[in-house]
Amino acid sequence: MYDECRQRVWAYVVSRAGRQVADEVVSETFAIAWRRLDDVPEPALPWLLGVARNVLRDNVRAELRREALAAELRAWTEGDVADLVTERMGVLRALAALPEDDREILVLVAWHGLSPKEAAHVIGCSSAAYRVRLHRARKRLKQEMEAGPADGGVPDSARRPGAAQTSSRPHVRNLSEEWS
Repeated sequence: MYDECRQRVWAYVVSRAGRQVADEVVSETFAIAWRRLDDVPEPALPWLLGVARNVLRDNVRAELRREALAAELRAWTEGDVADLVTERMGVLRALAALPEDDREILVLVAWHGLSPKEAAHVIGCSSAAYRVRLHRARKRLKQEMEAGPADGGVPDSARRPGAAQTSSRPHVRNLSEEWS
């Protein structure tokens, strides 16, 4: 099976992902075939190509996770961690002050990554109604953030000595853009 199919599986992987990953994906494909030898049908090539496709997909997902983690780590190291924590505390405080329905509407899009159409399905309303509710919830969140303490509710004892206190207004603007 290896001698008959290796070149064709390799060519398939090269056509999908390039030469850099082809050897690794082909090796993993045949390792899976060896472990599942009883499951390999005759002819084996279509099954092997399906396995190679799945291995490629898993590699892409793993790479996306690595990139997302690296981006998150860069975001934490680029700014002052204390300022980021303070800013997040302000957002969480403002979210906590909102009614449960507003929180759910905001969280479905911002944290769960749903499209407005998908979120509308979860809530049980039309896309148009969801967009109106989302707009109103964003306005109420912005009002809560502007009404809250400029330091995000951090007690004086937790604040770093000499740290400049900044307004949360620029963050509110960024939050609104991020959640649109």
